[in-house]
Amino acid sequence: MEGGGVAEKQASYTYWVRETREDAAPLPVPRKLSADDISKQPQTNTLGSVWNQAGTWEERNLNSWASNRIKELLKSLDSLEFSNGKAYIDDVSECSGDAFLVTVRNKKRVGYTYELTLKFEGEWLIQNENKKIKGHLDIPEFSFGELEDLQVEVSLSEEKDLAAEDRMQICKDMRTFLIPIRQKLMGFEQELKDR
Repeated sequence: MEGGGVAEKQASYTYWVRETREDAAPLPVPRKLSADDISKQPQTNTLGSVWNQAGTWEERNLNSWASNRIKELLKSLDSLEFSNGKAYIDDVSECSGDAFLVTVRNKKRVGYTYELTLKFEGEWLIQNENKKIKGHLDIPEFSFGELEDLQVEVSLSEEKDLAAEDRMQICKDMRTFLIPIRQKLMGFEQELKDR
């Protein structure tokens, strides 16, 4: 600070630059695109609706399709033969739940949650006599990706004249329907993913 002058301090970094310097990049100049320029731009494949080109968030309700498809698949189950009887699925009496397809950031995700009640009819040889047995299989809440944990509860409609061990045997036999039901529902999951 000789000579009584004040040293001017030069800033090493300025967030807002108010003046252009000679080493700065030139300002952008707008230019109208020609038809040729537009045709050369890559086309992006987006999932979902036309209005959602960015693919941010879109949810589609698939309840109607899913309920009908589950019923159709489970009604097509073959009858099963047991050591002392046979049974078949008569009807899907209850099929309630939700199924949806969500598009998030241009990625498709599907899911569902359902509960089922299936009516069955069968014939078992009990005490040297063929008896027709009716009942239903309840499948409590199950959802996407959890079919390995699927459970079934068996209820018999007419059990007043059945011995306890006969009821237990029929329930055990009917639980073997779990494997073909699981296979049908896995097919449903795959169809849902492919939509």
